[in-house]
Amino acid sequence: MTTVRRPTIRDVARLAGVSHQTVSRRLRGDPTVSPMLAAHIDNAVAQLDYRPNLVARAMRSRSTGRLAMVLPVGDATSSLQLLSGAYEAAQAAGFAVEVVSLPATELHGRRVVELADSGLYEAVLALTDLPPQHRRSTDGAPIVSAPVYDERMRGIGPLSEASRMAELVAHLAEHGHRELLHLTGETDHPASVRRREAFERAVRELDLRSAGVVDCRWDPAIAASAVRDLPRDTGVTAVLAGNDTLAAGAVRGAAERGWSVPGDLSVTGWDTQPLSAAMLPALTSVAIDHSRLGADLLTELLRVMGGDAPEMDRPSITQIVWRESTGPARDR
Repeated sequence: MTTVRRPTIRDVARLAGVSHQTVSRRLRGDPTVSPMLAAHIDNAVAQLDYRPNLVARAMRSRSTGRLAMVLPVGDATSSLQLLSGAYEAAQAAGFAVEVVSLPATELHGRRVVELADSGLYEAVLALTDLPPQHRRSTDGAPIVSAPVYDERMRGIGPLSEASRMAELVAHLAEHGHRELLHLTGETDHPASVRRREAFERAVRELDLRSAGVVDCRWDPAIAASAVRDLPRDTGVTAVLAGNDTLAAGAVRGAAERGWSVPGDLSVTGWDTQPLSAAMLPALTSVAIDHSRLGADLLTELLRVMGGDAPEMDRPSITQIVWRESTGPARDR
């Protein structure tokens, strides 16, 4: 087995015909390196495919311009928007962001601390809960834990915030709806739990009638069946779904039994997925600004790096987008 040696800064210097100190100055962006020497060094770097030793550089300068964001292993689509917002905020502040996905066993171990102590990053932002002893690093970069995902990459914290449910229920009540049905996702999903609790509380406080909560396991076919199978004499005039996919299923179920939306049944969703605006009728839903959340979290990390305390009170990242799928209740 042959091991290929990585080129060093001295190899670059020999090929460019300069000292290794000059190469180092060029790699740091020193403007005193002449254009001619800079061109020779750049050509040598490209020819040798030289990559600086970031650990060594960090040990010398104590500044890497790089931040780490730690996520649990998973495939939550919301994380793409969240990371995009964080990238933009970091770039505006002159930093690069690298994402590190870790399984639950490593999140609870010392892996996050090892990242902070590696010298590669100026700070580490964990988007999940960490053991108390791992939430800061005295010798290395600061570690900030901002839980927005659990170990299974399910939204928690601000991503599961459910206060808009009370607004949805109140609006429907103002338009004559007295019996409501809630279609939930997985019963143990943190966001599902909070939305279900908010629904039940709002119905109780407004003295409305609940037709129950149906566990749809995020399956639109189950949501369609729940609406299609309502009794002929049902008093349900509105369905509040745990996400837009379940809401689309509810709209289909209404159509299959000959009901119009919102004429016979008002339907609301959650998450404001792109297709929700293109549905017929367009779906009333709760928008979650994942991008702004990512930017806010990154800004908080920068505050901690600067020695400031984190902002504890951040504005809500949700708002209701009222569209065509909700209207006045129809007497049956």
